[in-house]
Amino acid sequence: MTVRQKTLLIVDDDEGMRDTLTAILRRDYRVLTADTAESGLGMVRREAVDLMLLDVRLPGMSGLDLLRLVKDQFPLIEVIVISAVSEVETAVQAMKHGAYHYITKDFEYDALRSLVGNASERQDLNRRVMTLAAQVAEQEREFVPGPSPAVRSVLDMVHRVADTPATVLILGESGTGKELVARMIHRESSRREGPFMPVNVAAVPSELVESLLFGHERGSFTGAHRQQLGKFELAAGGTLFLDEIGDLRLDLQSKLLRAIQENEIERVGGAKPIRTDFRLICATNTDLERAVREGRFREDLYYRINVIPLRMPPLRERPEDVPALVSYFLERARARFRRPIEGISDEALRLLASYRWPGNVRELENLIERLVATTNKTWIEPEDIPLEYHLAHMEAATDEQDGRLDEAVTTFERNFILRALERCEWNVTATGRYLGIPLSTLKHKMGRLEIREIARKLRSSAS
Repeated sequence: MTVRQKTLLIVDDDEGMRDTLTAILRRDYRVLTADTAESGLGMVRREAVDLMLLDVRLPGMSGLDLLRLVKDQFPLIEVIVISAVSEVETAVQAMKHGAYHYITKDFEYDALRSLVGNASERQDLNRRVMTLAAQVAEQEREFVPGPSPAVRSVLDMVHRVADTPATVLILGESGTGKELVARMIHRESSRREGPFMPVNVAAVPSELVESLLFGHERGSFTGAHRQQLGKFELAAGGTLFLDEIGDLRLDLQSKLLRAIQENEIERVGGAKPIRTDFRLICATNTDLERAVREGRFREDLYYRINVIPLRMPPLRERPEDVPALVSYFLERARARFRRPIEGISDEALRLLASYRWPGNVRELENLIERLVATTNKTWIEPEDIPLEYHLAHMEAATDEQDGRLDEAVTTFERNFILRALERCEWNVTATGRYLGIPLSTLKHKMGRLEIREIARKLRSSAS
């Protein structure tokens, strides 16, 4: 990938010194010069300056005053202060206000080149820290592959395109794991050492999306007190993941198209294009072809991002993947909540596999976390699963048209009695009193509902 040559600004009222510094450094940097602090400040606001060599004594505004302004408004610029004489107090003030180093004008050429190179490396490190801080704070999750042909097909395509620069469009309902697949593509690409920068377009207020993506210059709008890098710049050398791309405003779609085609962006309030270097992955649960027909999405942008389409199947279309997902979520929840869960019964697993999962994998993950967090048992049984999943299971059994109401009542009655037994510490007599029914009636129901064996397991696991 092409590395952008950094821009170095020399601010010194001595023309000979400006020429000397330019001759020393122009081979490695794009060099700009200014003879006053005021003109230097104007140049910083117009140009994408990375490094600065700043004289202390300048006509008008002093070098230290310019240093304070630059570090306040453009904190990523590394400034090396230069003085004709060595003054301890001046050096202390310069370092206090954020200068990278302080040197006198009797420097050696090689030492100066090395010093500017070190300042450039520190700036790279600071950019990296900002990039990592801007990423999602939660622990990175992994995509859990299942045995279904649909998922295997997706994984096969991921392995084939990951190490290419092609733009990928991931389609699918919410909760199917689109971001996890995007992360997998990034990890298997040549950009794996670079940042993975996710942006959920739908989760950002409309008026803030442009600044978030493209960055802004100081004073470009109310509240823009300093320069801010956008996600395009923070993703340099890595991958930019735009989730819910179908929700992007039309005016920003044109800016995105330019960023993809020209590899350059323009910050809000900026007057100069900035070169970019990122791999783009988009995702959406919107029918983009329909959005194009209705004029809500640019046709040229659609064809530009739809280079490698990947469709994530909903969980209801791949029930054979449920056991692998449940096992993974159980293990993670057990460690998180420190519960002695050993597993889930086959009957409970069949119940979960028959559910349609409108919330897809995310809904399954949340349910497993809830079950693990609220149990004191070692095994998850059907009676631990909320009633709505039992009802949905019965609704799915279309080949058994009769007896649905009876099965629903039986399920509810069994779960209700089990909860009462647990509340009464498995004392059957106390449970009968709590439920307000004779002891003989309770024992009859426990036999009819096959509760005795279940209660024995629950009682042993609780003890």
